[in-house]
Amino acid sequence: MRQLSELDASFLYLESETTPMHIGGVYLFDASDLQYPLAFSTFVAYLRSRLHVVPLFRQKLKEIPLRLGRPYWIDDPDFSIERHLAYVNLGEHGKQSSLMSLASKILEEPLKRDRPLWHITFVDGFKLDDREGEKEGFALIVKLHHAAIDAFSGEEIMGKLLEYTPEPRAIPQPRPWLPRPEPSEERVFLQAGANMLKTPMQFASLAYNAAEVTARGLVHRQLRKLPLPLPLFTAPHSPFNRQITANRRLVSTQVSLSRLKAIKSSLADVTLNDVVLGLCAEILRRYLLVQDNGTDRSLVAMTPISVRSSSLRRATGNQMSAMLLDLATTEPNPAARIRRIHRNAVDSEPYREAIAADRLTELLPSTLLALSARLYSELQVAQRYQPLFNLPITNVPGPQVPLFLQGARLVQQFNSAPLFDSMGLVIVAVSYQGQLTLNFTLCPDVVADGDAFKALTEESLASMEAAVASLGPDEGNELPASGSQSLTDELMNYMEGFLKSGLKRFKR
Repeated sequence: MRQLSELDASFLYLESETTPMHIGGVYLFDASDLQYPLAFSTFVAYLRSRLHVVPLFRQKLKEIPLRLGRPYWIDDPDFSIERHLAYVNLGEHGKQSSLMSLASKILEEPLKRDRPLWHITFVDGFKLDDREGEKEGFALIVKLHHAAIDAFSGEEIMGKLLEYTPEPRAIPQPRPWLPRPEPSEERVFLQAGANMLKTPMQFASLAYNAAEVTARGLVHRQLRKLPLPLPLFTAPHSPFNRQITANRRLVSTQVSLSRLKAIKSSLADVTLNDVVLGLCAEILRRYLLVQDNGTDRSLVAMTPISVRSSSLRRATGNQMSAMLLDLATTEPNPAARIRRIHRNAVDSEPYREAIAADRLTELLPSTLLALSARLYSELQVAQRYQPLFNLPITNVPGPQVPLFLQGARLVQQFNSAPLFDSMGLVIVAVSYQGQLTLNFTLCPDVVADGDAFKALTEESLASMEAAVASLGPDEGNELPASGSQSLTDELMNYMEGFLKSGLKRFKR
């Protein structure tokens, strides 16, 4: 048995009907050079032969009764690959718009918990749009639960499942696999008891679960009387921070990596990630102006940082740090803004030294974290007060060489991320073969006119290039850094202050 970390388990407990917590991907393949179309049965055989590469594909959750502890990953003795696959033929509707509509519907559905937490839909009849005309292709719509992977390891997994050669290889027989016996209920209880003795706060977690309804009512009444800590909730109100529904939409657009690298070279003292964040900031600023929303206060992004060791061979679990980053959207010059973003990032602890995100939860059991998150949603903290941050932005570097599946070339990929209550927009940037794809996962009932992000991307990049050409050597450097802190430090400081105030009252 391998127990989930507190961070991994929190993604399970945060899941609800309107907030499925899986990472999604839509992968488009060019099959025009294949002698015969890739049959679904061939894809099933190919995937079956590659299952040994990703062990989590045959592991399911083992829940502990009464939530006495975090779940475990165990081998699924009843594993059947057919339960994780679906086939769709678009027929005469095989356009990219139809594919993306289908993907949005599929990504709205949570993964089933009684089996390994992944699913792939094979989409046939898909026509690729090309300068030379339409080309025969197919697509994969992939869902992987966030409890099992983060965005960085998800990209690693797809790289392992696909091939680096355009010549179709003979599909080997699957390697023999014998699932390890499922642990008995007695062993699970004994292990849970041992863990509770090691971490006494789990008793508090159990108590909270048992009295959850009462606790919600009490906290609800008390929080309405008390002011929330202003240093923690300082992000401005935005149209992205409203209560979401179950509806999802994925809007994606591409830009050339060479254009972004040219901007980086011109500014010299910034990173490519700073340029990507600057592009996102410019797009968001223009979107707010189009929607007649004020830009007098700077947006705050939560940006995950992978702390996955380069020597790690097991691409599972979440190994991230995170920082709250001022996007400097009040700065009108998009080139100077990139320099300000760089300074804000450099002043953040995770930028200097990546710290595992387990620090966020090692003092707070995942069940308590989930309760806190639900209260954050139900009390409408982001609407009534101010949100902790406005949106997450993740930049995931992908392979710069072409990938293939049985001779079909991967030409483009789109990636989605989970939305959370009061968080109606997430941006995931993924690079592949000299192109950067900006993926906007949004709730259309919260973020209006999502198609505007496509047009605003080219406008924003052009304005950045023009601004860089006329930027002075010190513009953007003369302003003091905004003092952004890591998400770890923000939460730890708040908890420390809360405990200190509680001890003072106790002494009285």
